[in-house]
This record gives sequence, C-alpha cells and structure tokens, in this order.
Amino acid sequence: MARPHAVVMPYPGAGNINPALQIAKLLHHHGVYITFVNSEHNHRLVQDTEGADAVLGRDGFRFEAIPDGLSEADRGKQDYGQKLLVSTTTRCAGPLRDLIERLNGTPGVPPVTCVLPTGMMTFALGVARDLGIPSMVLWCAGAASLMAHMRMQDLKERGYVPLKGNHYHFTRILLLFTTHRHSIDPGRHTDESFLTNGYLDKTIIDWIPGVPPISLGDVSSFVRTTDPDDFGLAFGASEPSKCTKAGGLILNTFEDLDADVLAALRSEYTHIYTVGPLGTLLRHGGATGSYCTDSTGLSLWKQNAECLGWLDTQEAGSVVYINFGSHTLMTPEQLAEFAWGLAASGHPFLWSIRDDNVVRSFGGLPPAFVAETAGRCHVTTWCPQEQVLRHPAVGCFLTHNGWNSTCESLAAGVPMVCWPGFADQYTNCKYACEVWGVGVRLDAEVRREQVAVHVREAMGSEEIKASAARWKTEALVACCPGGSSYENLLSMVRALGISPNSEA
Repeated sequence: MARPHAVVMPYPGAGNINPALQIAKLLHHHGVYITFVNSEHNHRLVQDTEGADAVLGRDGFRFEAIPDGLSEADRGKQDYGQKLLVSTTTRCAGPLRDLIERLNGTPGVPPVTCVLPTGMMTFALGVARDLGIPSMVLWCAGAASLMAHMRMQDLKERGYVPLKGNHYHFTRILLLFTTHRHSIDPGRHTDESFLTNGYLDKTIIDWIPGVPPISLGDVSSFVRTTDPDDFGLAFGASEPSKCTKAGGLILNTFEDLDADVLAALRSEYTHIYTVGPLGTLLRHGGATGSYCTDSTGLSLWKQNAECLGWLDTQEAGSVVYINFGSHTLMTPEQLAEFAWGLAASGHPFLWSIRDDNVVRSFGGLPPAFVAETAGRCHVTTWCPQEQVLRHPAVGCFLTHNGWNSTCESLAAGVPMVCWPGFADQYTNCKYACEVWGVGVRLDAEVRREQVAVHVREAMGSEEIKASAARWKTEALVACCPGGSSYENLLSMVRALGISPNSEA
C-alpha cells in the first residue's frame, strides 16, 4: 500500500503558516509524506530570514511554492490584506492543481491522498474535490470564534449587522443608554455612531450554540461596519460554511478547554480533531527527533534570541512580555501610553516591537522613558515567542489575543493582559478574561494608568495565576499519551490511512 501523502497549504500569513507546519510535522512523524506549500513570496522571505536550509525539507517532507497572484507593488498598499485574500481565492486554484498533478507524476513521490489547507484557503477543497482527493481543513482560530462566525449570517438576517439605526435596535440602544444616564438625540444619530456609542458592548448575543452570552463587539471585528457590502463581513460569514465541505476539521485546542462549543460544533461538522495546543503536542506527544520536537515555525521576520539570555538574568515570574503579533499597528501615541504604563507598573519587561509595528514614522521609544527604565527594559524586534513564554522569568503576557498567542500563553501557564483589535481576537479575549479566568482586559483607548494597574493585577492576582496554572496542567494532560489531543491526532492519522507511529 502506498504511503499517504498530504499536501498542506496554509494561508500566506504567519498566523496560519506556523500551526500548519506544526500539523505537518506531527503527521510526518506518524509516517505521512508531506508537501508543504508556501506562496513564492513567503518562500523567499523564509529563506532570507531563516536561511535556505529551512525549506530544504527532510526525507518524506518537501517544500513547494506557488504564486499568490500579487505584484510586488500590491504588497505596499494599504489594502494589501484584502488584496491577498481576493488573490489567493481567485488565482491560486490553477497553480495548486498543476502542483498536485506534477507531484503525482514525480518518481519516488507517493500519489497525493489528502489536501489539507487552512481556513481562508478553502478554494483548495474544490481542487481536491475535482481531482477526487479527500481533504481536511485546519481552522487556525479558536473554536468559539468559528461558531460565532458561523452565525454571522444570522446576525445579518436579524438586523444586528451591518450597524444601522433601524427602529428595533435603535430603541434597544436608547433604552440601554437611558438606563446608564446617557441620552441620544434620534435626529442627530448616525450609523457610524454605533461604532462608539456603546451599542457593540451592551448588545448581548445569547443564542450562539455552545457560546456563553457575548457582546456583539466580541463576536468579531468584522461586525464593526455600516457597509452591507463590507468585504470582511461577507468573507467572515462565508468561510466557515465552506470548511464544512472538508472531510475533517482540525482545531488547535483541547477538549476540556472548549467543551461546550465543541459539542455544538460537532452537529455542524462530520469529523472534528482537536489536537492542541500544537506546540505542547509536538514536545510531549511522543514525537522524536529534533525536527519533530522543535515547535518553532517558519519566521517571516528575523528572530532575535538574545532576549532569552536577558531573561536568564531575571527573577522567576518577574517579567512582563509584550508582543502584539504580526499585524497589529499602533500610533505613536498608543506606543507612548503603553511605554509609560509599563514603566509605572514597576516590573521589568521584554518588549517585541516589529519594524512596522507603528504607523507613520517610528523614531523609537521616548528618550525619557528609555532613561527611566534602564536596566529593566529589553526591546527586541522579533523573538522566539514560545520559548519566551515558557521561560520561568515570564510572569505576564501583554497580548493582542491572536489565537496562536493565546494558545501558547495558556500552554505556558502565563496570565494575560489583553488588547484585542482584529477578527477573532475579541472572542479570544472574552474567553481568556471571563471564561478561563486567565486575563484582564484593557480598553480600546490605551491609557497608561490602566496599563500599569492591569499589569500589576495580572502579575499579582493569585486567582488568575491559579487559573493559568490549571489550564497549563490540563493542556499537558491532553497532549501526553492517552490524552484527548494525543488520541485525536492518532484518529486523524488513521483517517489518512496509516497505522499511527509507523515509520517511513
């Protein structure tokens, strides 16, 4: 019998590439032949930052690249993110089909038996269907976010989005604001005011299966629009339903963390495999060899590991780690508020600031701040985040609540200070602070006083630290032999047609 061969194709963003690579490594360990497909642009970036060896592959693990359809001029434009989504959706099916046909005709390479894209690349499911190849899909956000996005169409049909001053919802928000001693002049009310007048926070959605009552604003950033033709709103509503066409859904979570919403999702998807946290599963789930057990991914930015040496000089649990991910943009004013709030917290801190983290010109941190925090502030451009979070010196994570960052923080048992800003980050923040009890939330408007108070709370609250420690233990149990994530991985491998733990 031919060896199973999975073509793993992530959306060309860091938040999708790394969990897809972790899945690929786990499947490869269990004997599945892997072809990992990057965009040509990202393939070059990885070679520049990690070195050519990073994409050489290993026996039974190869890297390929296809064009994403964008010109280099497109990449510098303000709407680059939307252009990339449209381009991959409309232009990548042909190159993917050509690649699979080439792989099927390559001597020594087994025929492709599974196409495994991430969410936002569901066009690949159509390619697999046309070629008669089974498929699975990796949803790189959280389970609750997936369920919330599956109800986006319901939100539209019930009149919650796009935001507008219809009679029913206007009356509702008027009553809410009257209760809180505010007033609204109906004659002066505009659609855009729904973005800032409290409607998003005070409108509670209590009918999403498996999800506790949640504010409309925490469903997704995509609800923050008054445009009925908004691209993000349409894409966010359609992509989850496209994932149901796959033969299996893979989630980077574990059963105990998301029990209620997983039970609800199983009525929507035929096969769900919860195999997270992926980094923990790689390290503790029985994989062998440095290539498998290394849970780091393919960085699109040059990583600086010097910060690990600095952490070695700090006391256990004393350091605040700050990283807002690969896409968050801050104004210089927001940067200054965070800086002075961190200074006032009294704790040493490690701050990862991307070169493109700040809009307009970034002249560096305020000189007075640098002088005041000398000796307890370490700034780096990009760092190996999982290693940082697992370092015993780190006691708190100031985060944007991207799903990968949230999972890594849970797996490391590190409390969070949350500042969400895009897509599923609001849902993840809701769960971190109110469901799992491991975080505190900052307001959208950054104020140094609140930053200082919340950092001290996350670092000092015994209740939050106990919850974080409990979820770390639960995650480890799930990923060790016999745990739910470990067993679900074996089930997924069997579904691909191979006996788990067999070697190539």
